[in-house]
Amino acid sequence: MIEPSSLYRLEADTERQPLHTPLLHVALEGFMDAGHVRGQLTDHLLEHLEHTVVASFDMDSLIDYRSRRPMMTFDRDTYSAFEDPSLILYRVIDRSGEPFLLLDGLEPDYHWEAFAEAVHQLCLGFGVRRMVSASGVPMAVPHTRPIGVTRYASNRELIGDVEPIFGRVQVPGSAEALLHLRLGEAGVETMGAAVHVPHYLAEARFGDAAVAALDTLVGYTGADLPRDELVAAAGLNRADIAKELSQNEEAAEVVAALEQRYDRFVEGQRKRSLLAAEVAEIPSADEIGAQFEDFLRAQSDDDEPAGE
Repeated sequence: MIEPSSLYRLEADTERQPLHTPLLHVALEGFMDAGHVRGQLTDHLLEHLEHTVVASFDMDSLIDYRSRRPMMTFDRDTYSAFEDPSLILYRVIDRSGEPFLLLDGLEPDYHWEAFAEAVHQLCLGFGVRRMVSASGVPMAVPHTRPIGVTRYASNRELIGDVEPIFGRVQVPGSAEALLHLRLGEAGVETMGAAVHVPHYLAEARFGDAAVAALDTLVGYTGADLPRDELVAAAGLNRADIAKELSQNEEAAEVVAALEQRYDRFVEGQRKRSLLAAEVAEIPSADEIGAQFEDFLRAQSDDDEPAGE
């Protein structure tokens, strides 16, 4: 395996900054991100919060340029610019003055295990105790209903009593998912959020899903993150979606069908919950037997002649 420490370079002034930064937010571009949730969230944080670069990764060792060719600028008769890929570790300051780390950039194509160990080394150096991430996944749900979120963590106790949607399944791997696994094994708490994005909006920007991702991460971490600007942008996005649907009858019918199916599912879950509550109130066979024995004993005591 390639030496993990060779994959990144700390900035020269990093040692002069306070090193203790217990939270790491990972946002790797390149794997599935329906609704551009990860990108919207990262752009929002970097736009509205103070940040500095503390480390950068060696992309020549991590990226397959031929599989996703970077853009270059050809100006009349010469090549003038190269949009080199990047993977940057930022130190970001939230609105209360608390720092956290943000790893933003392209998902590596190569050396995933060495990359995971490199991130672990950075976590040790900065005192990271918790890693979080959020992205969008396409689902057969309407955009007009509450946004669902599948929560996961290295320790189930971190996410509380939530009813999982999926059972045991195998899914395509990603470098981000490997970080959840390897950092969790190394003792770092990891928590993730897969925000449910309507499948018909998977390739578009869906602002409400980005807001749901932000709210989930705030719930995980307690970080004081800006929200108003993201909510306002989501409102404009929602209006654009409504306008497009009003001009596309076929798409509107698809949404209406999804709404009906969603509402039936929610009603079914509600009835099942009510039934479960009613069943919980029914005494067990042992409890019924004990109560019956008490009843017979009381009857026997009542039948005994007085004074005996």
